[in-house]
Amino acid sequence: MPEILRTPEDRFTGLPGYAFAPHYAEDMPGYPGLRMHYLDEGKRAGRTFLCLHGQPTWSYLYRRMLPVFTEAGHRVVAPDLYGFGRSDKPADEATYTFTWHRRSLLALIDRLALKDIVLVVQDWGGLLGLTLPMELGSRVTGLLVMNTTLGTGDAPLAPGFLAWRDWSNKNPDMDIAKLMQRGCPHLTPAEAAAYALPFPDARHKAGLRRFPNLVPDHPDADGAALSRQARDYLRSQWSGKTFMAVGMQDPVLGPPVMAALRADIKGCPAPLEVKEGGHFLQEWGEPVARAALEVLA
Repeated sequence: MPEILRTPEDRFTGLPGYAFAPHYAEDMPGYPGLRMHYLDEGKRAGRTFLCLHGQPTWSYLYRRMLPVFTEAGHRVVAPDLYGFGRSDKPADEATYTFTWHRRSLLALIDRLALKDIVLVVQDWGGLLGLTLPMELGSRVTGLLVMNTTLGTGDAPLAPGFLAWRDWSNKNPDMDIAKLMQRGCPHLTPAEAAAYALPFPDARHKAGLRRFPNLVPDHPDADGAALSRQARDYLRSQWSGKTFMAVGMQDPVLGPPVMAALRADIKGCPAPLEVKEGGHFLQEWGEPVARAALEVLA
C-alpha cells in the first residue's frame, strides 16, 4: 500500500489567528484511506464561501478573510488539499495530478452537499477551482478571484511562473517560513512559521514539490483540455457575480496575468488593485473580503 504521511496534530496548537476547529472528510469516493481536513465555520443559512489555497500554503492563509464572511452571516469551508496542511500526504509524488486534485474537490463538495457556493480562489485554488463551475452549474453563484490563472496549455506560461517553477525544482526542501516572510513582509515570525508546520521534513513535501510541474504547459497535458472547456464556459455561459482583486506586487501571477484572466470571465468588473499586495493576497485579505461582500452578497 502506498505510504501516507499524517502530520501530528500537536503541531497545530496555538497558531496565531487560527483558533478554528478541525473537520475531516475520510474515505471519500476514489480516495480510500485518505483524510482531508477542512474548516467549516459560520451559519448554514447563508451562502457558502469555499476558500481554496495553493502552493505552498494551506487553510491558514484564509484566517484574515474567514471572519469577515462569517460575521456577515455566511458559511465558510476552507479545505487543505491533499498533501497540504492537516490533510493526509501521500509520499509518492506521482500520486499528485491535476485531475486527482480536482476530483477530490468535487468529492468534498458532494460529501458536504454544498450549494449557493462562492468560490474564493488564488494560485492553484484558481487553476483547479475555476474548472468547477462548468460542472457544478447553478450550485456556484459567485467568484472571488485573486492572483491566479487557467492552465489551458495553449498559451505561453508567464515568465514569473517559469522562474518560480525553476526555483521550486531546485529547492525540493524549500524553507516555507522564509518564503512566506519574503512574500509577505508584514507577517510576524510566528505567522510565517505556521505555514511550515504541516511539513516536518522533506518527505511531507511531495505534493508541494509536484504542484509547479502540474501546471499544464502544452495542449495535451493533464488538465489542459478541462481548463480550455472552463475558459469557454466562463467566457460565454457564466452568469454569476464576480469580484476580482489583484496583488499588484506579485511577480508570478500579477497584473498582466490577471488582466488576461479577467477577459476570460464574462461580466467580470474592473478589479480591486491592492498596491502593496503580493502573490499571497489573502494576507492583505480583510479589506479585500469586505469589498467583495459589497458585490457578491
